[in-house]
Parts: sequence; structure tokens; C-alpha cells
Amino acid sequence: MAKQVDAKTLKSWLSDGRELALIDVREAGQFGEAHLFFAVPLPYSRFEVALPALLPNPAVRLVFCDAGDGTAERAADRAEALGSRDVHVLAGGMEGWKRAGYTLYAGVNVPSKTFGELIEHERHTPRVTAEAVENMRKAGENFVIVDGRPLTEYRRMNIPGGICCPNGELVLRIREIAPDPKTTVVVNCAGRTRSIIGAQTLIDFGVPNPVVALENGTQGWFLAGMKLEHGADRRYPERPAAAHAADLKAQADKLAAAHGAAFVAPATAAGWLADASRTTYLLDVRTPEEFAARAVPGFVHAPGGQLIQATDQWVGVRGARLVLMDEEGVRAPVVAAWLRQLGHEAYVVEGGIAAASGLNWRQPQMPSPRLATLKPMTAREVSAAVRAGTAAVIDLRASMTYRKGHIAGGIWSIRPRIAAAVADRAKTIVLVADEAQAAQLAALDLAEAGFADVRLLDGGYEAWRAAGLPTEATPDNPVDADCIDFLFFTAARHDGDEAAARTYLTWEIGLVGQLDAQERGAFRI
Repeated sequence: MAKQVDAKTLKSWLSDGRELALIDVREAGQFGEAHLFFAVPLPYSRFEVALPALLPNPAVRLVFCDAGDGTAERAADRAEALGSRDVHVLAGGMEGWKRAGYTLYAGVNVPSKTFGELIEHERHTPRVTAEAVENMRKAGENFVIVDGRPLTEYRRMNIPGGICCPNGELVLRIREIAPDPKTTVVVNCAGRTRSIIGAQTLIDFGVPNPVVALENGTQGWFLAGMKLEHGADRRYPERPAAAHAADLKAQADKLAAAHGAAFVAPATAAGWLADASRTTYLLDVRTPEEFAARAVPGFVHAPGGQLIQATDQWVGVRGARLVLMDEEGVRAPVVAAWLRQLGHEAYVVEGGIAAASGLNWRQPQMPSPRLATLKPMTAREVSAAVRAGTAAVIDLRASMTYRKGHIAGGIWSIRPRIAAAVADRAKTIVLVADEAQAAQLAALDLAEAGFADVRLLDGGYEAWRAAGLPTEATPDNPVDADCIDFLFFTAARHDGDEAAARTYLTWEIGLVGQLDAQERGAFRI
């Protein structure tokens, strides 16, 4: 049974120097509306599947938090069943934290976004408005726009003429993108953080070019009344010039040393994995293509720019060791320098992938759950059972997807609430899911609630449609309050909604003003 921890005690744990995993098990929409500053999101709907990667060390001190509805206790029981040995639950959940007088934060990746704002404040990162860039274009000035986001985001919308070069790749490839040192480099993202971090990365690295961040990114461009491109495919050069390799590595070493990001011998880092008193993450910061072509077993792919932007996607333990690897000794040191400033204990593998490849990087891990395979039912079998009154359909797909189209009469639900979705325990429950694992996890809770026969719709919703069976769209069902998997306040900012874009940018700029001394003290700028 997990122990309760009150808000005051948890607050002290956050800065006592020991490793701590603070995991919020609410769904994405709930988390994005209000959460603790250092909380890492892990929705209960995918809990056991994602837990081992996020928390590789079962001995780590672990605190779960929720809305005070019992989800944290359920998550704690499941973590203990998988081997976690020091498990706690925040008493009273979000309300308990708020009653103690502590701040709750809206949004996602809040520490990283707050860090970006602090960098701009304290490093005075130069910026340029959308209108100024357009005037530079009209005047024929010598400049290039570099988009610091991954290609998938860039393709959705980008500044006209911009080149995709994710922040983690900037220092390695900027000489090919802007070979003329007089070319001004304008770095943009969708909002603010990656524009600021990307521009400051190039400045700190010592590139000879003038460098500026595009104020408010693509949202600022849109709000200035200018059109964005969609579906563009311009991207960084695949191979940086070998002639610059030694110079780039020397600059990267210097930057890492300036921020205390140490290099570690591969054998030493591999030896850390046997230390049960510490948590170690192995992170490969190269491109997706490089990782797919040649990976070192044990290392997880975490593209460098995104690792800075969304550290909590890969790192669940505060105070853990982060071991970074690249191929050429440029990207990993630069990313490690930023992670050190973010407050993490970051290291770089000496010799990169070539040196790491010959070692065993497997570490003892929390086991993955054993999930029973659900018996499938065809669409026509389900239809007949529903008509006979012996079955009920529960749709586990995203709430916004369900609204657009679902099985007529099917109920939308999500794992934390699924046991209450159907009252009659004697009925066969047929789950509709995009991923079998989501259905298998939900089936665990249904079985514990007394449902003896849980099945999976074979082929999912598309198979139902292909069979010509009745479907319906319900734009207002589930109601907004029930869509706990969806964060409304950030959703429309890229869809032509000016109010949503302005609200988002105001939120981002305002993050610094919410910090208390402990939260501000986590950063090492």
C-alpha cells in the first residue's frame, strides 16, 4: 500500500538533493489545465506500458499525483506490482497542493518553456518581429530563416522560405545553410521557446553570423497578418562538410566545459547502470534517420532539440544522470550544456557511437506488464450482439476522434473512468481502440470491476465502417468537461484562431512571473 505524503513534505523533497520521480497520472487535458511545476505526465490510460522507460530504476523514490479521485492510488498499486519499492501518493491531489498555498501551472513542458523565457530575460537573446523580417525580405537583405522544429511540425506550417533544421542539428549544419558570415540567421519555431534556445545556441557557439530569434514564431507571423506555408520540404543538408569537423568539435567541447557538462568514458557510464542507488538515462541525440540506420541497444532516441524542449517526455526522475551520445562529438556536448543549465546532471559519452557500440548498455529495468490478448469480435458479430442486448461498445479512441465519427450507440470512455461506463456487468464489453495495448490496459480495470467478458473489435472503427454498419458524428458529445484527454486552450492556436494564439503567447511569457524561489533555483543559467 502506497504511503500518503502531504504537500509541504513533497515540496521539501523537491529540493533535498535525492532522486525523485513526481508523476502526474491524470490524462493529458487534465494535466495541461493545472499541474505541479516539476510533475512529469504519465496518463493512467497508458500507465504500465510507458512506466518502465520513464522510470528505469524501480528503487527510485516515487510520488504519484492526481485529481484526488483515486487514480494515483490505482497507479501506485500497479507500480508496486511491477517492482517499485518506494511509492507515495500526494494527499489530496491537486487540491491538496493548492490548499497548501503552492502554485499550479497550466500548459505542457512547463520547465523547459519557462527556461526559454528565463534565457531571453537573462541572456538578452536578440529578437526580430515578423514585420521586420518581411521588410528585410522586401529590401532584399542577406538573411536566411531557419526553423528549429522537427520536420513533421515544420511541414504543418512554416515561415515562407524557411529551412527546417531542428535545434539539435543547428551547430552541426549551420555553416552549410549560411556559409556567408554576413548572412543574418533568423531562428523560428511555432511560438517562443525553440526560437530563443535555437538563436542563443548559435550565439553561444560563436558562429560569425548575426543571429536573431523570430519573436513569437509562426504564431507571431500569423498574428501580423501574413500567410504561412504548408507542406514545405526544405531541410538541412544531410551531411555536414568534413572540413569543419575538428573546429566544430573544439567549439562544442568549450561550450560543454563552460556549463559543467562532463565527458565520461563509455566503460564508466556503462558501469553506472549497475548502481541501484541512482537512475541513469541513455539518450541518443542524433537524427531519426541516423538512429534508424545504426543504434546502440540500450540507448533511447531523443533528438537533441526536442530533448531540451520536452525533457519530461524522456526523463521521469529529478536528479538522475543523463548520458548523451552522438556520432561526431558536436551535438551531444551542446545539448548537454543546455541540460546542465536546465538543472540536470548531464554527461557526454567520449568517442560517441563508435566507442559506445562495443559495450553492454543493458540495465536492470522495471518489467513490462503481462497483458492478456483480448478475444476479437468481427464488426457483424458485435452488431448482432448489440442488437440482442448482450453487448455494449466502449470507444477508447481520442475524444476528438470519437466526436468526428463513431459506432452508432457506442459509448466514449477512457481508462480512469471506464469501470463506470456500463452498469450491467453481465454484458460483453467490446472495446474500440487504435492500439491493442490501450484496450488491454483498460480491460484490466474492467476485469477488476467485475466485467467477465471483454473483447476487442477486430479491425477497429475502420472495419465497422467498411462493413457498412451504422456510424454517427456527435460534435458536442462527449461534452468538453469529459474530454480529459484533450487540452482545449492550446488546441486552436495553429488553426487560424487569433484569440487562442494570443492567449497561448501571453501564457508562455507569463510563466516566469509564477515561479517561486525553489522553482527558479532549479535552473543554472
